[in-house]
Amino acid sequence: MTPAQCRAARALLDITQSELAEAASLGLSTVVDFEKERRQVSDDAAQAIQNALERAGITFTSEGSSRQGVSALRKLRHPRRK
Repeated sequence: MTPAQCRAARALLDITQSELAEAASLGLSTVVDFEKERRQVSDDAAQAIQNALERAGITFTSEGSSRQGVSALRKLRHPRRK
């Protein structure tokens, strides 16, 4: 998952960075830094972000380095709801 895919997924879900951070059990600064590419976040943190988005119904696509995207093929759920 790239930072751009993360931003797009959040837009599809209509959630804030704070809500994503909570759903991923991470600090807000980690999500912000990842999306803005301020620093390299840990692999575990990036995976936690991706897992939270996937639980909410996001599917990540990757067709090589130049064709990456996101889709909401499943019914979207707010990531904080179980």
